[in-house]
Amino acid sequence: MTQLVWFRNDLRVADNAALTAACKQQQPVQACFIVTPAQWQEHDWSPARVQFVLDHANALSEELAKLGIPLSFMTATTFADSVEKLEKFCRRESIRHVHFNEEYGVNERRRDKAVKHTLDDIGVAVNKYRDQTVAPVGTILTQQGEPYSVFTPFSRRWRSWVDEAQPTLFPIPKPVGEPVKPLYYEGLPKCFDNPPPRLVETGEDAAHRQLEQFLDDHGGDYKDLRDLPSVDGTSLLSPYLANGVLSGKQCLIAARQQQGMGGNQEGLATWTNEIAWRDFYINILYHYPRISMHRAFKPETEALQWNTPGENFEAGNRATPASPLSTPPCAN
Repeated sequence: MTQLVWFRNDLRVADNAALTAACKQQQPVQACFIVTPAQWQEHDWSPARVQFVLDHANALSEELAKLGIPLSFMTATTFADSVEKLEKFCRRESIRHVHFNEEYGVNERRRDKAVKHTLDDIGVAVNKYRDQTVAPVGTILTQQGEPYSVFTPFSRRWRSWVDEAQPTLFPIPKPVGEPVKPLYYEGLPKCFDNPPPRLVETGEDAAHRQLEQFLDDHGGDYKDLRDLPSVDGTSLLSPYLANGVLSGKQCLIAARQQQGMGGNQEGLATWTNEIAWRDFYINILYHYPRISMHRAFKPETEALQWNTPGENFEAGNRATPASPLSTPPCAN
């Protein structure tokens, strides 16, 4: 029986729950990535992000090929169309088990529900994993079993969970067969032509180098430098984290190791708190999906009557001279 790993926003071979589980079965493993240009447009993806994602999907294909796992690229217009594409692929390749890491956006959850229903009907087992956050989504709850809506109590419970659970990383799986020739997605979908120049390096190794450089050079100063626009005092890891080239767990463990080697405790603790913020927001999306549907987090605030800019607003602007110490608008 062949195992299939469906990659989405987890473009890495290290610390990947779905890939690890598939490779443990001691059976042939394949992988796939589905390009969905119209869906990406609907989600306001920029050409820069599409280029980043496809560059890293191609880099992932190279890493998987070393493990004896071919990565196939499919193109579907939207998430809804990807369900049929996946079904046909499973039939053609005699796939019996599909593994993927969960995503928590509304459209993503609808897609995954439809995939499970469709694959169940043809006898393909669907295996889902929660590896997008340090603490699995839904784990950090109040004593009443309710989700947190305020960060500070969430972060306290999150830190307690980390101390108790001592999360560890999934290593890169051992090869499941002889190396294969990697496949690549050539170019970009037409609707994302003319991306800007690449600003970050491609690949997991590049992401880890940036993580190490940040912790060595700026981790201890993070609390003091992170808000200074003129200084590269932040980690610059956002694109890697947003697309799963790095995991939050990898970042947390690296930061704690740096603290153990005598790193600046306060600066690194502040950065670790940002990892908790990331978990918090993903949990908010999971528990309150309306926030990704142009809805307010607090539904009662949707009844507020907002003033629209008009004569009074313009008059106020004219009446307030710009301060020579004001921050220029372009710097905000």
